[in-house]
Amino acid sequence: MKLNQLYTYPTSSRSLINELRHYDVNAQKLPSVTAILGATESPEKKASLDAWRARVGVEKAKEITKGASDRGTAMHNIIEKFLLGQGYLDLTDVGKDAQTMAQQIIDKGLKDRLSEFWGLEVTLYYPGLYAGATDVVGIYDNEESIVDFKQSNQIKKREWIGDYKLQLAAYALAHNEIYGTNIQKGVNLICTKDNYFQEFVFEGEEFRRAKFDWLRRVDEFYKLQG
Repeated sequence: MKLNQLYTYPTSSRSLINELRHYDVNAQKLPSVTAILGATESPEKKASLDAWRARVGVEKAKEITKGASDRGTAMHNIIEKFLLGQGYLDLTDVGKDAQTMAQQIIDKGLKDRLSEFWGLEVTLYYPGLYAGATDVVGIYDNEESIVDFKQSNQIKKREWIGDYKLQLAAYALAHNEIYGTNIQKGVNLICTKDNYFQEFVFEGEEFRRAKFDWLRRVDEFYKLQG
């Protein structure tokens, strides 16, 4: 796999506006993809999260969430350094766990699959609508793709990761709009804290529907904002 800098990606900064994450990119303050998804999530999903917090307790829920976030950040750093050909060692307990998780994604999801990448932690935006950052843009299994890495506390089922799919669709739409590409594929590479690797590929009609579903969520978000 090689870095091929075909495109110049913008820099950005982040801020909170009305408690929602926004990206300041190209003189526009745009709501993040995750902020839009959070603001428009279904009542059922909100109720499920509330029930989980009530079941495990608020403090325990915070601890679990922070642990997952820390592992995810460390795992991303390790994968990014690997792709750039740089050494990276995190000897903290979190770092040691993240190293084995990252290695699963590298060995089973990236080696021999990602032939070239155009950028890492790429800021992408759709003018006037939204912005976000994806882990990798490049050629995956010989096709232009958006690729995101995820850590998980448990094995995922495809029907549970609808928001992951919409994230990929959002990034593909933004990249196609700004750079004239034709990305029709999104890939989630997931590893659990028990080192179970999963790959979810979204393409064809499923990915086209995801793009329409994402744009409906964007429209709903702006209606909610008044």
